[in-house]
Amino acid sequence: MHLARFAGDLKIRPQGTRAMGRPHGLAALGCVLALLTSPACGKKHASPAWNSPAESPPAAATDKAPPATKATKPRHAIPPSAAADGAGLRFVAYNVNNWLTMDRTIDRTEHKNIPKPASEKRAVVQLLCRHAPEVLGVCEIGTRGDLTELQEALKAGGLDLPHSHYAGGGDEQRHLGLLSRFPITRSATPATLEFKLNGTHHTMSRGILDATIEAHDKPYRLLGVHLKSKREVAEGDQEAIRFNEARLLRQHVDTILKADPATRVIVYGDFNDTRGSAVLKTITGNYNDPTYLTAIPVQDRQGQRWTHFWSLHDVYSRFDFIAVSQGLKPDVDFKKSRILDDPEWSDASDHRPLLAIFN
Repeated sequence: MHLARFAGDLKIRPQGTRAMGRPHGLAALGCVLALLTSPACGKKHASPAWNSPAESPPAAATDKAPPATKATKPRHAIPPSAAADGAGLRFVAYNVNNWLTMDRTIDRTEHKNIPKPASEKRAVVQLLCRHAPEVLGVCEIGTRGDLTELQEALKAGGLDLPHSHYAGGGDEQRHLGLLSRFPITRSATPATLEFKLNGTHHTMSRGILDATIEAHDKPYRLLGVHLKSKREVAEGDQEAIRFNEARLLRQHVDTILKADPATRVIVYGDFNDTRGSAVLKTITGNYNDPTYLTAIPVQDRQGQRWTHFWSLHDVYSRFDFIAVSQGLKPDVDFKKSRILDDPEWSDASDHRPLLAIFN
């Protein structure tokens, strides 16, 4: 792998859009070097959290699996330029699949305490730079330094998101991050991130990210989450834990919307459950209530709606969502909001990102 070639790969700008700030030479070079020094560049891997024989695998989703598009890269052209979507806010929600340092299985070999492979990082950056979000909400980011690394890599690729917010919960490895072209005007912490289950106290694993921006003269309050995975744990039933985390999120949403029903709220992230589940119904609320959240019904260019692929068992699921309050719903461009299915999506993460366009 050549440094010059990789540096060139990062300098991707959507056609028809202006560069969002040139990277400073040292910062860009430092970012490139950081990616290049990650082990196992170009190799496929699977996280032990999902496929280690010592752990129970996640429960299979009930969704009917679509045709196996994962096995063959999409053959249609890369999407048109970001400029074609107009001047509204471009928001992407994305589980970047363990952009952190952890134990990993690579080519059937266990590796201790290594970062996300450089090839996967590069695929994440290329995809995001192509679609040029103005605000990016990510799950499964590690330290603040990992979030900064992603931010600098995007800048080296022509996508400058200078403002950031970082949040977490009981999980010391995986956190939530927000990168924004626009200043973050305020942030908040929910009243509680704790719940009791079968006599045992629990803390919401990844917490709730709560940050407000003002973009194009309109406010947006963003609530990011990454709910409990379907992997069984000794601490309690995974479904019950996830449901209680959803309940805490709903309580926080109610606090916001009951104080001001017109608040323009975006709730997004990896919910680790499907559309008809109790978790999703708890988060969105009662349909006739003014605090109801509308989950944007996105799909990819082939009309498929799955966002997560579990390769171990060929399971396709819709786990990732962007939902909006009634005060924001009129501004959603439902036709242009979509699941991003660029050819490198599977090299970047086991999740496909969601793009929401707001007029």
